[in-house]
Amino acid sequence: MSEVRLAQRHGHEFTAILGLGDFRPAHVVPNSEIVEAIDSTDEWIQERSGIAARRLASAEETVVTMSAQAARAALADAGLAPTEIDLVLVATITHPWQTPAAAPMVAHEIGATGAAAYDVGAACAGFCYGLAVADDAIRAGSATHVLVIGTEKFSDFRDPHDRTTAFIFGDGAAAAVVGPSDTPGISASLLGADGAGAMQIAQTRDWTAVRHDWEGMRDTGELPSELAPFPSIGMEGPAVFRWAVTHVATVAGEVLRTAGIAAEDLDVFVPHQANVRIIDAMVKRMHLPEHVIVARDDLVDMANTSAASVPLALARLRREGRAKSGDLALLLGFGAGLAWAGQVVRVP
Repeated sequence: MSEVRLAQRHGHEFTAILGLGDFRPAHVVPNSEIVEAIDSTDEWIQERSGIAARRLASAEETVVTMSAQAARAALADAGLAPTEIDLVLVATITHPWQTPAAAPMVAHEIGATGAAAYDVGAACAGFCYGLAVADDAIRAGSATHVLVIGTEKFSDFRDPHDRTTAFIFGDGAAAAVVGPSDTPGISASLLGADGAGAMQIAQTRDWTAVRHDWEGMRDTGELPSELAPFPSIGMEGPAVFRWAVTHVATVAGEVLRTAGIAAEDLDVFVPHQANVRIIDAMVKRMHLPEHVIVARDDLVDMANTSAASVPLALARLRREGRAKSGDLALLLGFGAGLAWAGQVVRVP
């Protein structure tokens, strides 16, 4: 056996979020504009979910362009140039291309020349997964500055006639720049998944089924009498609700223990913006002190933006002064997979 020793990297001991940025499409769609198609009411939607409106991206606003907008804002906030980024992570499940991934396109768009780039497909937990990867990469020495982006354009994958999901999802993007720190700014992360519940939140049809339909039309030259709808994101609402208010609330406590802090030490709690009843139930089960600021407002007027929801909510709280620089914030993502991830961070 050769005695040649392979070189290893050694990174920084601690990391932190250095900057935040977000992008919110200008077009606001209130519940009143979607209720007729699903035979519902604004009151019912708000009572069941807490959602009053969502943002609708234009045809020109894509996963890539929204990510780039959020990334530029985060870089400006961190005081860094795009060329100082070593790794770009884009958490999304609505990039409409099987390949190429969104991240290399975003890196090119913002001028992060030569940066490593790939997508993270962990749905609503994706941003928190990305933060964990960024923290590990910097401490391992494979990157110095990492751009973590959560972005979704659900309007491309939403069934406007599905009473279960038509009102749930919205469009938007947010980003964080992660870099070295003299003190711990990101705790150890807790990640997990349970594939037994994979189909509780899932694309309604896989791409091979779509191809089968297309090939049938090509071969016969005729449209079928009942053309199957384009795939959208479907959900078994009651099952997901039960899982979130029981299992995920327990996970939140485990994240705190992994971070080495107690609920009393927290200043801010930023859960995935899925449903106000889920958030309220989690807060109750966690026995959070009254002084802890809980993110809820983004759910009300942005709806569920999956991978973008945690960073969008965090950016908003800081902009409004409700989360202050140095505050301890528990970030918790959970959803399709079923997957979950969380960590405690210092607000930049």
